[in-house]
Amino acid sequence: MESKKYLLQEGQIPQAWYNIIPDMANKPLPLIHPATKQPLKAEDLYPIFSKAASQQELNTTDRWIEIPDEVRDMYRIWRPTPLVRATGLEKLLDTPAHIYFKNESVSPVGSHKLNSAIAQAYYCKQEGVTNITTETGAGQWGAALSLAAKHFGLELAVYMVKISYNQKPYRRSMMQTYGAEVISSPSMSTKAGRKIITYHPNHQGSLGTAISEAVELAMSTPNCKYVLGSVLNHVALHQTVIGLEAEKQMEMAGEYPDVVVACFGGGSNFSGLAFPFLRHKLNGENGVTRFVAAEPASCPKLTRGVFQYDFGDEAGYTPLIPMFTLGHNFQPANIHAGGLRYHGGGAIISQLKHDNLIEAVDIQQLDSFKAATMFARSEGIIPAPESSHAIAATINEALKCKITGEKKTILFNLSGHGLIDMAAYDRYFANDLANYEVTAEEIAQSTKDLEKIL
Repeated sequence: MESKKYLLQEGQIPQAWYNIIPDMANKPLPLIHPATKQPLKAEDLYPIFSKAASQQELNTTDRWIEIPDEVRDMYRIWRPTPLVRATGLEKLLDTPAHIYFKNESVSPVGSHKLNSAIAQAYYCKQEGVTNITTETGAGQWGAALSLAAKHFGLELAVYMVKISYNQKPYRRSMMQTYGAEVISSPSMSTKAGRKIITYHPNHQGSLGTAISEAVELAMSTPNCKYVLGSVLNHVALHQTVIGLEAEKQMEMAGEYPDVVVACFGGGSNFSGLAFPFLRHKLNGENGVTRFVAAEPASCPKLTRGVFQYDFGDEAGYTPLIPMFTLGHNFQPANIHAGGLRYHGGGAIISQLKHDNLIEAVDIQQLDSFKAATMFARSEGIIPAPESSHAIAATINEALKCKITGEKKTILFNLSGHGLIDMAAYDRYFANDLANYEVTAEEIAQSTKDLEKIL
């Protein structure tokens, strides 16, 4: 039964996050301790994460987890975010489809990442933690956590994937403005980084590499915790404010989506938008019929990866996660959508994909920038390269409606703006970007030694 206590009224911020696991017929397989090969307990995670995040990670019974008042107070700065009908894009495409987008780019840091950054920094502060570490790809997560850390008086070290560190200097500047230390990864400051550089001197970094360095620093620094921006269950949980608001806003608009679309790196913004809508389907109610995760063709874990146990990082410091993966040693191409260059999907998303409750499409880099340009010129907002994958998938859905004449309603998540990504747009307009294909042989090689699920 739906809890009336947590039903939104017009203009409200959610009082609780939605935990999808209790509603899943097939629960995600457990995280595995890499040494004992036994299912993890919350206390196994305490050396790395805050206790609250560790407990939320393994919570399989509570559908609703209340948002602390101090976190909601910060959410009020920009939440609820707008739900916008993209009439300009509809007109450009000449489609009978109605297209809506949830505009998460209006947050102070320009993306959805602040939803979880504030929550995790709050829990660390409540626990008496003084230092935190993290990784970041494109810099959206690093910027969000830098602001949250400053608000709660925490010292933050961010390991930023080297290719993005060089491609996106202004994201680095944002983090430094908020007071964070930013290190290009792989670096010589950790054992994991030094090992990678020794074997691969020109390694341009990956999220798996940066996670290894951040976890190592957290585990070797007194009163320090690691804070993660995607993939794990508690991060997906915090992002559900997006979909809970969107559902109420769609009701106010007098429509309901037939298709929900979001870009996919590790799963945070896709989960945030999709899970609140998906709960109705899981409970046998009428609702959204299709959920589409849009990932880069150069890092196609959901569309071409294998469903196995794998590490969340390159060095093997993290628990083993049941995921669709390309292998933790997979080195993705240097695309500009740095936030999507992650080798695997979270346990919940992977189980839902395995059960065919969600679907995935892969998008070429040039198609994503073409879609981004169409959106910018018709709606006035320049999207982040990551979000552009969702726009490309949405355009494809809308064009199908043009062919069939179906009047579907499509909802996608604009997870962030691209105002600090203009160098990428410059390269696109100069015809200096390329598509990247992963071969079957590369995937087979990077996944051959994984822990078997099936």
